[in-house]
Amino acid sequence: MVAAHPNAAPIRRYQDLRVWQLSMDLVVEIYHASESFPKRETYGLIAQCRRAAVSLPSNIAEGHGRRHLGDYLHQLSVANGSLMELETQILIAGRLGYVLPDERDILLRRTSDVGRMLAGLIAALKRRRVK
Repeated sequence: MVAAHPNAAPIRRYQDLRVWQLSMDLVVEIYHASESFPKRETYGLIAQCRRAAVSLPSNIAEGHGRRHLGDYLHQLSVANGSLMELETQILIAGRLGYVLPDERDILLRRTSDVGRMLAGLIAALKRRRVK
């Protein structure tokens, strides 16, 4: 059981992790944003964006369920890789004109927020491993 912040309640379930909650919100935003992509992208960029987005909370949850801290950190690293993939796909969608600049910027702010929180969780877990 780990507290996310000194004043925060202990984390018992992955659903208690704020980074998991925000990444779930990001999944919904990506699904909504990709609905407006051209139909020809159904098996291309739409599928890739959605798969990368879904991978974020999925890997956070999987890592939380692992028995060993090293496995947890590995899954969080996989989640971080998916996050970088998703950011790239958002940028591609913007360059192709599939999302407006304002929507692209909102999505990129969300990925940045999730990235900061993910980095914080990874750092906290690494500190715990050293103790």
